[in-house]
Amino acid sequence: MEKLIERFAIRLRNTSLSFKRYLLHSIDWGDRLIAIKGARGVGKTTLILQHIKENFKIDATVLYVSLDDIYFQAHSLVDLAEEFYKNGGKHLFIDEVHKYSNWSLELKNIYDNYQDLKVVFTGSSMLEIYKGDADLSRRAVSYELKGLSFREYLTFEKKADLAPLDLSDILVNHHQIATEITAELKILPEFKQYLKMGYYPFYKEGKNSYHQKLNNIVNLILETDVTSVYRAEYQTILKLKKLLYVIATSVPFQPNITKLSEKIDTTSRSSTLQYLDYLEKANLIINLKTSAKGNNYLVKPDKIYLENTNLMVALGDQANEEGNIRETFFLNQLSGANQVNTSKISDFLVNNQYTFEVGGKNKGKSQIKGLDDAFLASDNIEIGFGNKIPIWLFGLLY
Repeated sequence: MEKLIERFAIRLRNTSLSFKRYLLHSIDWGDRLIAIKGARGVGKTTLILQHIKENFKIDATVLYVSLDDIYFQAHSLVDLAEEFYKNGGKHLFIDEVHKYSNWSLELKNIYDNYQDLKVVFTGSSMLEIYKGDADLSRRAVSYELKGLSFREYLTFEKKADLAPLDLSDILVNHHQIATEITAELKILPEFKQYLKMGYYPFYKEGKNSYHQKLNNIVNLILETDVTSVYRAEYQTILKLKKLLYVIATSVPFQPNITKLSEKIDTTSRSSTLQYLDYLEKANLIINLKTSAKGNNYLVKPDKIYLENTNLMVALGDQANEEGNIRETFFLNQLSGANQVNTSKISDFLVNNQYTFEVGGKNKGKSQIKGLDDAFLASDNIEIGFGNKIPIWLFGLLY
């Protein structure tokens, strides 16, 4: 355990507090069992280390461990928690739980046996706390960390320090908000850069290698995380890779499940739909449906998008397809805190109320003419008017 404490001290010393994610101060850290989920590379580890650095004196009462540490090849999580607790431990932070086969049952035992021990754990976006060997849904409070919003990117780049906006603020006050921001900042070049590389914080490690690293992370998600969470076999991983390639070179598209099944060498419609569900839970794609279809994965999605625009550049052949990039950005930025569905009339229906058409600066309003609560999200404009809103403003929602 001494080695774990030593490694924790090193990681904490190297953790910067100069930039903090939107979720850091939205979590109720007082809960006894907290789950933080998210895709690889979005900053879960940094987030919990920042919380520790901000709030704790480093002593025997607090410990951070990662379950991919070699220590856990010979020791169980339960045994670690017991030793930590007996030595005065009060706050245990556990990273990468999906890499530990018995994580849910052991976390349940820790929760039940040490009632004044607070535990925070992180894991893959695919983690389902109500599944596994123990149902943690009644015990754990779950949060999901997305990639950087455009607002966060501007802060990270030290270009602007903007407060997050509600959707209603943008719809009602977009002209004034955009006027004030663009008076201080040339927004469109920053927006174009963000679309290419700005969603995953590790772009700061080197822009030249960013898309290659993103490719590597996608492979790790499919080969390691999917295997850990779903106990998927090798052939399943190959089919998922084929499926993601087909999607990446076609998005957004209206899927024909029979043809998709043929392309990935499966005759089972339900298997193909299951694979689409895996990719969505891995935060690699978004399966968009009408609101009437609900969230059952066995229901065919109406459209499929890659999860964010950086993935489009890294994986797809459509890096210069502006229309697809616009729609992907809009969907990605709104889908975290809003219900987004396909619309029979336009591109998107948001919260079963607002209709959105997404397009360039010369896009007309014919598709939404005469509709209530209908808006045009327009690219390549700094300031809008009426129901025509600059699309970049939707990147300020979190």
